[in-house]
Amino acid sequence: MAAMRRIAVMTSGGDAPGMNAAVRAVVRAGLEQGVEVYGIRQAYAGLVAGDFERLTSREVSGILQRGGTVLQTARNEEFKTPAGQKKALRSLNEHSIDGVIVIGGDGSLRGAIKLHELGVPVVGVPASIDNDIWGTDMSIGVDTALNTILDAIDRLRDTATSHNRCFIVEVMGRSCGYLALMGAILGGAEIVIIPEYEVSKEEVARSLEDAYIRGKNHAIAVIAEGASYSARDLESYLQSQGVGFEVRLTILGHTQRGGSPSAFDRLLATRMGVAAVHSLLNGETGVMIGRQGREQVAVSLYDVTTKMREIGEEYMKMAYTLSR
Repeated sequence: MAAMRRIAVMTSGGDAPGMNAAVRAVVRAGLEQGVEVYGIRQAYAGLVAGDFERLTSREVSGILQRGGTVLQTARNEEFKTPAGQKKALRSLNEHSIDGVIVIGGDGSLRGAIKLHELGVPVVGVPASIDNDIWGTDMSIGVDTALNTILDAIDRLRDTATSHNRCFIVEVMGRSCGYLALMGAILGGAEIVIIPEYEVSKEEVARSLEDAYIRGKNHAIAVIAEGASYSARDLESYLQSQGVGFEVRLTILGHTQRGGSPSAFDRLLATRMGVAAVHSLLNGETGVMIGRQGREQVAVSLYDVTTKMREIGEEYMKMAYTLSR
């Protein structure tokens, strides 16, 4: 394999705190190896349209602490078509790009597989606040999002205690309840509802009523947005059942995506970005850089996108034990 002279980096899918730190690491690690680095704006939309910009050390200076992504991100259906893929290859060839680093979640990494199948050397970096990506213990942005959730729960507990209320807190997680479960355990919630483990509305009502009868002056219920019923439905049901507490709903929404990345996310993103450059320049392709234990390892993108990351049952048991 010929030595690489130019590589490109993109951030794709939902933004996650720490993406900028990963871009910075890719650029500076590439420059240290004598490689030109280009940023692809607007993810796969920019790849198809040829929206490339050469990045130097100056361009990535001062972005380490910023949330979001300076390269921006966008949805794109055209890349999924043969015509769109030809345009993408043309764009890469026009800019003499020898390899691509894709920073993003499951859908973004599926796009990386397509690039790999088209013959483009590619390495993925997991960035998703849901922490739903197989092959890595943690994805970029998870720690920051979880700390945002915990800050909200702590604040809501203060007002809940003052008014003898139960707050339902909806957090992100369409198919993975990691944020909800960890938020419930670390935030001291009385109940948690996630897609992986069904909890009926009747069970939620019984748990909250029991907490009220036992003398608690507040309660917190954390629900993932991907649960089998919505947070608004749960609020209406609990209000109709008279569980003892006044019931209020707070939907955290996109506040969980924003904010300056935590120290953990900055370090994780930096290590993954550097490792991605080294893997690409060493001839690895069709892989993702995952964190396993304390190490960064290359895992197959095919495994990443065909296997499900599961939440251990012990965490649900822990949540129940600590809620009593």
